[in-house]
Amino acid sequence: MLNDKRIIVVMPAYHAGRTLEATWRELPHEIVDEVIVVDDASDDDTVAVARSLGLDVILHPRNMGYGANQKSCYTEALARGADIVVMVHPDYQYTPRLIPVMVELVASGLYPCVLASRILGGRALEGGMPLWRYVANRVLTLAGNILLGTKVSEFHTGYRAFSRELLQRLPLDANSDDFVFDNEVLAESAWLGCQIGEVSCPTRYAPDASSINFSRSVRYGFGCLATGLAFRLAKMGLRGDRRFPPSAGSKDPASTGPASTI
Repeated sequence: MLNDKRIIVVMPAYHAGRTLEATWRELPHEIVDEVIVVDDASDDDTVAVARSLGLDVILHPRNMGYGANQKSCYTEALARGADIVVMVHPDYQYTPRLIPVMVELVASGLYPCVLASRILGGRALEGGMPLWRYVANRVLTLAGNILLGTKVSEFHTGYRAFSRELLQRLPLDANSDDFVFDNEVLAESAWLGCQIGEVSCPTRYAPDASSINFSRSVRYGFGCLATGLAFRLAKMGLRGDRRFPPSAGSKDPASTGPASTI
């Protein structure tokens, strides 16, 4: 716990058998109350590794998608009484050592959502991020900030902390079961007038780290643009969208100011 807040770490897992243990060992176990692994029908030893570490594993009977995995993660964490939920991928691309800082920003009431950005610090390429991913990240983040009225450095990180209150307000079931789920969550947070904090996260690409292929990345990119356009049309009152209900979008997300940087 931190500041009397129950902290649950969720790991949406798929073929993470080679990296799960390294991720788990780097967790700040002194403040993390529980770790939940949701396995999306991996056919490697992900589940065996997780259970060997004494972790609670939730199994999807079939591969349901990255977004569906996160839905299971957040639903289960809230059902177990989490005050703060941290999602970190078990592929060891992100260092869990940032969790205390991220949790503190949420627990203090400063930000209901905190992202670990690979772009802050300016060393993403040095950390191994492929150039085409870096360029796509920057272009899509710029487009997202324009469409959503936000000022974050990266929309596409898979390392996030949320307050219980925010997760309960997000219409998660309205979101995609695929990778664009990540972008939809941030768009919905902006729609609610939520301030989004950020911390700088070292970039670490390795052969064992999971990654979507180019064709799925293109589909993800168009999905992000579609989400941003849907947000803007809903804000202008031109098109309804259940992800952006009128009663919740009265605050202009631009009025929340820039994200914090550490």
